[in-house]
Amino acid sequence: AAYAYLAYLTAYLKAHYPVEFMSALLTSETGNTAKVVKYINECRDMKIEVLPPDINQSSLNFTPAGAAIRFGLGAIKNVGAAAVTGITRIREEGGPFKSLVDFCERVDMTSVNRRMIESFIKAGAMDTLPGNRAQLFASLDAAMEAGQRAWKDRASGQSGLFGDLTGEPGTEPAL
Repeated sequence: AAYAYLAYLTAYLKAHYPVEFMSALLTSETGNTAKVVKYINECRDMKIEVLPPDINQSSLNFTPAGAAIRFGLGAIKNVGAAAVTGITRIREEGGPFKSLVDFCERVDMTSVNRRMIESFIKAGAMDTLPGNRAQLFASLDAAMEAGQRAWKDRASGQSGLFGDLTGEPGTEPAL
């Protein structure tokens, strides 16, 4: 009787809340690539679009995005939950990332490494940033160096020549 009740509830949720149900199902199988592929194909059969991962919109898990499902950053290989949590927190505080350099300067480079950024680029999570994937790969070293310099400067309390000039002309810089 308990199994029949569980089957009934599952069928009800799948029939009446298909996007939310499939999002939860995909999230529950994040570590199993074969099942994720199987459920993404099932989403296509159900006419539910699975949107690609996006560094500016995705969260850790698969999430409903209207009538579609947004691919979760945590489902990308070589990407850890702690790094994604940090990325989403920084994105919520400072707005969307504008470029690869902006991403590297704002994200803590001790929790996000080169391999993770490469995985984001390969998975298409950085396709909304300026440049194509080849250009992003080509500029990765320079962006990571700029990010590490920015973190060192922040840690030592330094900024660039015009780093503190955030107000209108003629106003005092913020201290």
